[in-house]
Amino acid sequence: MKSSIKIPPIFKKFYFITACCFLIWMLFFDSNDLLSQFKLRKRKNELANEKEFYLKRINEVKEERKALQNNNHLLEKFAREKYLMKKPSEDIYVIEDENQK
Repeated sequence: MKSSIKIPPIFKKFYFITACCFLIWMLFFDSNDLLSQFKLRKRKNELANEKEFYLKRINEVKEERKALQNNNHLLEKFAREKYLMKKPSEDIYVIEDENQK
């Protein structure tokens, strides 16, 4: 009894079968498969965005530092606001907003 399903001759070829197996292996099972490459590319883009953010932040801090070194009034204001520094004869009252918690 012969089967009625006929396989095209191209699928019987050794090189075609080998190439298909190789392609499937490289796309799904290899350590450098498509999913891994996609994840690595996404991570690379995220790191590039972080790098841009931190470079901008570094430039902002450098400009702020330069301004603080040249202006004593700004330096005093910065110390009072950021680090709650005070003169010996002063009292500091910190008011916290309950809505921000």
